[in-house]
Amino acid sequence: MGFTIAIDGPAAAGKGTLSKAVAAHFGFAHLDTGLLYRAVGAKTLLGAEPIEAAQELVAEDLDVDGLRTPDVAQAASRVAVIAEVRAALVDFQRAFGARAGGAVLDGRDIGTVICPDAAVKLFVTASAEVRAERRYLELSAKGDPSTRDEVLADVQARDARDMERVEAPLKPADDAVLIDTSDLSIDEAVAKAIAAIQAHTL
Repeated sequence: MGFTIAIDGPAAAGKGTLSKAVAAHFGFAHLDTGLLYRAVGAKTLLGAEPIEAAQELVAEDLDVDGLRTPDVAQAASRVAVIAEVRAALVDFQRAFGARAGGAVLDGRDIGTVICPDAAVKLFVTASAEVRAERRYLELSAKGDPSTRDEVLADVQARDARDMERVEAPLKPADDAVLIDTSDLSIDEAVAKAIAAIQAHTL
């Protein structure tokens, strides 16, 4: 079993950026597990049946263009509440987490469901308003016409779906280290994460 770091949190909390930085710092492999759900969601937008799309997912599907669009994000959130979809993707994630040389997985249920025995668990969060502003600026830079109010509503809707679903709801693991990035720079958040990880024996 490799050294596994589980990083969970809501949309736009900064866990993706933080996870990549942590993986690079320690020389570990990184998996954005949200991409699995985005890839399934993207397939459903093209007419695929969600469970079948999840069962047939291959690594190449994670490299498809357009997985970061708001439409795909919403589709991902919708398929993620389906128990059979989550079950189909569990083995893929667990195998990645167990790889030799160390692994960083970020998502919504890594520390609670996918890798409950992870050596280190972090829960990265920020206020809905801060997260919505980050997402709004990101979308605006890409020419997306969404307003701040629309983006905030989208973030709140995703939070509700993620936290209220029956299967693997979004919540911190009991032994997770909480990192609130609302008032932190990227460098400060990364430093906090690295310090939390270094508190454990690598």
